[in-house]
Amino acid sequence: MALSLAQDAAGLLAGGLVGFSLGLTGGGGSILAVPLLVYLVGVAEPHVAIGTSAVAVAGNAAANLIAHARAGHVKWRCAGVFAATGVAGALAGSLLGKAIAGEHLLALFAGLMLVVAGFMLWRPDGAPNPAVRLNRDNFPWLAALGFATGALSGFFGIGGGFLIVPALMFATGMPILAAIGSSLVAVTAFGLTTAASYALSGYVDWVLAAAFVLGGFAGGIAGTAVARRLAVRSRLLQTLFAILIIVVALYMLARSVL
Repeated sequence: MALSLAQDAAGLLAGGLVGFSLGLTGGGGSILAVPLLVYLVGVAEPHVAIGTSAVAVAGNAAANLIAHARAGHVKWRCAGVFAATGVAGALAGSLLGKAIAGEHLLALFAGLMLVVAGFMLWRPDGAPNPAVRLNRDNFPWLAALGFATGALSGFFGIGGGFLIVPALMFATGMPILAAIGSSLVAVTAFGLTTAASYALSGYVDWVLAAAFVLGGFAGGIAGTAVARRLAVRSRLLQTLFAILIIVVALYMLARSVL
């Protein structure tokens, strides 16, 4: 679709918001990418919104991953296992998602957003282990949770960081800042897998994706910087963001019903 100047600006703004959240929390913003593309930017076809958001989220996550890796926040082996099994799940989920009618996808997406808000309001108990390593005990959990979150990522065209962060903490006991950095390995891998699947079917608006990624780069730099300073207050930030997700999900459900 041909983008107007206003839509270009809206794409940059939406990308900035998503990038900021990815840098700050390792996820959360990606769940808003599809509704932002549909209701703010004006993408009429839900499948195009999903495919385009997958490209944008992958690009934003990769940029944020570089910043977190330089800061030493990535547990590469744990993240690698999670991402590898998640790619298989993302491929399966994307194939299924393309077979579902667009209007039904938006309603299902709103339902997932409510589930996501619950995940963001929940945090695993127990003291974190900064020295966590890949081992025989956490490998099965990483593999299983990676596939499950990858499938959801592929089906809905989302990065899945809002699920990956608590999943990594649950599977390994790593601290939240390490989970945020490590989650971006999987978010990038899932997004690229989903984007490739949708692009092969013609469901990606590349101009819009470029604007979204450009805005996301700037937002991601700011979000990563704030994450380092406000890590101890991340619980409050996640709670506020979860409330925003609930509001958007209820709006989407209302639009679907009406």
